[in-house]
Formats: sequence, structure tokens, C-alpha cells
Amino acid sequence: MILAKLKDVGRQLLRVKVVDCNAEDSRLCRCLNTFDLVALGVGSTLGAGVYVLAGAVARSSSGPAIVLSFLIAALASVLAGLCYAEFGARVPKTGSAYLYSYVTVGELWAFITGWNLILSYIIGTSSVARAWSATFDELIGRHIEIFCRQYMTIKAPGILAEYPDIFAVFIIITLTGLLVFGVKESAVVNKVFTCINVLVLLFVVISGMVKGNLENWNVNPEKILNFTRNSSLNMTYALPSKESLGEGGFMPFGFSGVLSGAATCFYAFIGFDCIATTGEEVKNPQRAIPVGIVASLLICFVAYFAVSAALTVMMPYYLLDKNSPLPVAFKYVGWEGATYAVAIGSLCALSTSLLGSMFPMPRVIWAMAEDGLLFKCLAKISERTKTPLTATIASGVVAAVMAFLFDLKDLVDLMSIGTLLAYTLVAACVLVLRYQPVQPSASYEMANTQEEPDIGESCSEVNIDMLPPPADRFTIRNLLSPSNTEPSRLSGSIVNVCTSILGVLVFVFSIVAVHGGMAPWSLTILTIVTLICLVLCGIVCRQPQSKTKLAFKVPLLPFLPVISMFINVYLMMQLDRGTWLRFAIWMALGFVIYFGYGIRNSAEATSNKSGPYKPASMMMEPMTKEKMAFLRDGQSATADDEDEDED
Repeated sequence: MILAKLKDVGRQLLRVKVVDCNAEDSRLCRCLNTFDLVALGVGSTLGAGVYVLAGAVARSSSGPAIVLSFLIAALASVLAGLCYAEFGARVPKTGSAYLYSYVTVGELWAFITGWNLILSYIIGTSSVARAWSATFDELIGRHIEIFCRQYMTIKAPGILAEYPDIFAVFIIITLTGLLVFGVKESAVVNKVFTCINVLVLLFVVISGMVKGNLENWNVNPEKILNFTRNSSLNMTYALPSKESLGEGGFMPFGFSGVLSGAATCFYAFIGFDCIATTGEEVKNPQRAIPVGIVASLLICFVAYFAVSAALTVMMPYYLLDKNSPLPVAFKYVGWEGATYAVAIGSLCALSTSLLGSMFPMPRVIWAMAEDGLLFKCLAKISERTKTPLTATIASGVVAAVMAFLFDLKDLVDLMSIGTLLAYTLVAACVLVLRYQPVQPSASYEMANTQEEPDIGESCSEVNIDMLPPPADRFTIRNLLSPSNTEPSRLSGSIVNVCTSILGVLVFVFSIVAVHGGMAPWSLTILTIVTLICLVLCGIVCRQPQSKTKLAFKVPLLPFLPVISMFINVYLMMQLDRGTWLRFAIWMALGFVIYFGYGIRNSAEATSNKSGPYKPASMMMEPMTKEKMAFLRDGQSATADDEDEDED
């Protein structure tokens, strides 16, 4: 009895969402095109980091080799982007990684993913709003900060900010109103700001080509140190130390510095996933979403690469400013007036980054509320603008309160956990779903279940039909060299098990790699885990893949998704204990909501009361014309038979 109860609870936690990917109707407004998605992805990804991150990483980690750091980070980000692109083509619905997890690995993982995406977007919105306010305040002489410190000081060190940021609240409320007003209007504003940002960055790159000096990529530390010791001139910049110079040359801190810089630069590419939340607001989602994701990542890489190259040829890496490298670099080459253009570009970048955080947040909340995992009142759609009205207002209010009261410096790392967890699950879902057998549609299944067996059918024939065919029996031969050319239930189960084991091994590998160092026991464990992972990848590679035609498919399965899982989990393990503790508190709050409300009010819980349990492989594949014709003919024939019986 207890075992049956536990089994029933397990099925509830792992029940999947069955999505009709062929339905054209949407409660949201389908008004976005491919260019809108590219602008949204570029705007949310190419944020203020391009104006700050390049200088900080080049000075402390990579030197001129920061261009290689961005290249490595871009390649790692592309792995996650490709997985999102395939799911965007496969499941063009609102929800992003939340929905992708729901249709593949089950409801509990979907809730965890969606709950953490909400946290990431809220913190991202609040922190960018405060950064926008601080940047604008810097341009006008810090009058806002002086006023707030004088009349609104908060005395709660370690808990709240030193003073509430009223202007950040005003920015969030303004953009919330814009999002409520309509999707198309928000997309137009985003395109304008993104184009201005790209033009400013293009100006920076051209300036680097004109005023740059390639000698800055080949610095001689001894020569610099001797010059500063013997010089009696007044130095405008602080004297460089031997540690800040490193070994000099193009790669002053070695390849380890390049990799360390790449780990930091990886976070500069976070943001493209907002494109995946627009599945029901795009005119041609199965094509536009993959193109939007890949194109936006490519544009962002070119921009980061070119700007960092221009910055390091304009000014020696050891003199770069960590907080505002571009204005300081223009002053260094004698173009101080160009700092105003940089300021305008920075504000535009912050605006698009803020919009990129606020745009997907209510859509994830709406998708979860629509599925019953969050409160149903959050699923209200505006009849006039076709936008998730209640979810947009609620998320804007929460983000405004966070920006008003909290400094958020200690909470920003939580953004990384939520995003990296989503990346990891999407990669695992692509791996699982590609090897699942194609299931018939719900209509076809219903027609089959209504057929009565022939009375003359012998019992022996029924028993023979109930036995699995030889190709679907678990044997070593079917494990290593299956005879099927199409996925079967056995091959799908094999991939499911291998992917689950790979997830555990990736987790173990990352913990040992981060905390074990170069100790002999650590290297031994890493070697064993790597070998087991290679064996599992080999087993998965031998299984037949689904031949369903999609607008985009991830190449080189299973290796690219597994490498993406390794990178994402490794970066998660590098976060400190305080971040993981705050993550645990947030998850505890989420589990209270899920087990107190979501598990009973889930839309799938309601549908499963009148239907059988559906495993992950039951997710509906894109319907071909042949299938639609078959179903149409079959339904017509059934209707004709019923008419004859009535006659």
C-alpha cells in the first residue's frame, strides 16, 4: 500500500505536459518577426557588460588575450544557444526552459526551472534598474544620491541598501507600463535603443582602429618598469607593479588567465534565452526563434570581440580602468569629447538590458499560472493588448520593491544559478527527446482505444501480441548495436537512464574539479568519471535518433549537449556557499507553493484524472501533412459508419 502510494506521488512529480505544436491559435498577440527577436536577444545580451566587463577582465585576468576569452565564452554559450534553438523549433510555445522541462523531464523539474527563472529575471531587472539610475545620476552630478542620502537614509547594514533608489523604481514602473501597453510597441522601443547601442559600439571599434597602437599588444614588463623607475615626470596614472604587468606580450597572465577570463565573460552572453519566451507572440516561431537565438549570439560575440580588441590597442591593459574603461581610454588617446557618446551608448545598453529582463519575466509567470503551478489570478490576459496583464504588473511591482530597498550585490549571483540550471536542463532535455520514439497524436490514440477486438481472435494471438518484439527486449546486443533504424521504447529508456547517470556524474565531476584541486585522489576520481561519461556517451550515440524534420537540430549529438551540461554545472559549482544558502531558502519557499498549491491544481493533474499516465516520450511531435490527411480520412470514415448504423 505504501509502495503504491509512493509510486503514485512519483508519477505526479514526473508527469509531463502534452503540447499540440500544430495549433496556430494563441491567446497572446502574434506580431513579432525575426528582426524583432534578433533585436531583443542582442539588446538583452549586449548590455552594460560591454562597457565595463572588457576593461575589468583585460586588466586582471587576460590582458590583450581577452579576445580569446570572449571567443571561448562565446563557444560555450553557443552550445546552450543551440539547445534552445532546437527546442524553439520543436515546441514554439511560451515558457522557455520551464516549458521545455515540462514536456520532457516532468512537472517537478519544470517548477524548479520556472521558479528559478523568475528569481533570475526579478534580480536582473532590479539590479539593472539601479545601475541605470547610478549611471544617469553620475552624468548629472550625483544629485539623486545626495538627496536620498540626506532625507531617506536606511540604517540596516547588511540587509537593506544605504538609501532607497526612487529613480530606479520610476524606471521599472515606466517600462512595466510600456509592456502592458503592447508587445509591438515594446519591440519598437527596444529596436531603437539597440540600434543606438550598436552604432556607439561601432564608433568605439573604428576609434580603436584609428587611434590604436599594436605595440600595446606586445608590452615588455622590464622596459615599462625601468622607464617608470627612471622617469622624473609627473605620472597621470598609477605606477604599474610587476604583478599587474604579468609576463607581458599578448597573453601576460598565461593560458590560465585566458580561461579565468572566459569564465567571467561567459556571463556576458546570458540573456538570449528571453527569445524562447516569445513562442506564442512570433509570426513564424519554428523558424524565427532558432534564427533569432543564433543570430543574436553571433552579433554579440562580434561586438564583444571587436570592442575588447579596440580597447586593448587604444590603451595598455595594465592602465585600463575597471569601472569605466572606455571613457578613460578615450581620454588617454586625447578624444575626451567621445565620452559623451559612450555615456549615451551605456544608457541605451542598460535600457535594452532592462527591457530584456522585464519582457520574459511575466511570460514565464503567465505560463506557470496557466498550467496551474502558480496562482490562477496571474494568468489573466488583457483583451485589448493581448499581453499577460496581471503577471506583468505583479512582476513589475516586485522588481520595483527589490530595487527600492535592496542593494542586490549579494543577490546577483543567484541570477547565475537560475540561468545555468535552466541551460543544463535544456541540454539534457534535447538529449532525451531526440532519441524518443514518435508517438501518434492524441486523436489517433483515442480512435485506436475505441476499436473492439475481433471476437474470433484467439487467446494465443493476444498473448503473442503482448510480448515485446525481439528488437525491444533488453540485451547487450540491443544496448550496443540496436537493429532498429527508428527509436523504440527500449532505446528511449536507455537514453533516459544514461542521461540521468550523466547528470549525476557531471555534478560529481564539477564538485571534485572545483574543490579537489590537483590532489592525486581528485585526479583519480576525475579520470574515472570522465571514462564512465565517455562510455555512456558511446552507448547513447549507438541508439537511433528521431528522423522528425525540424527547422533546426543540434549537431553532434550526444556530445554537444553533454559538454554544455559540464560547462554550466562547473560554473554553478564555482559560486560561494552564501549564494547556495540563499538559493536553498528561495527553493524552500517555492516548494511550499508547489506542494501546497501547484501539485493539486496543476492542469496535468486535472487531465490525468480522466486519462492514463503519459511518459516524456508522449510529447507530440510536429504533425506532417500525411498524418493530418490520415486522421482526417479516418475521422470521416468513422462518421460515415455511424451514419450508416443510425440508418
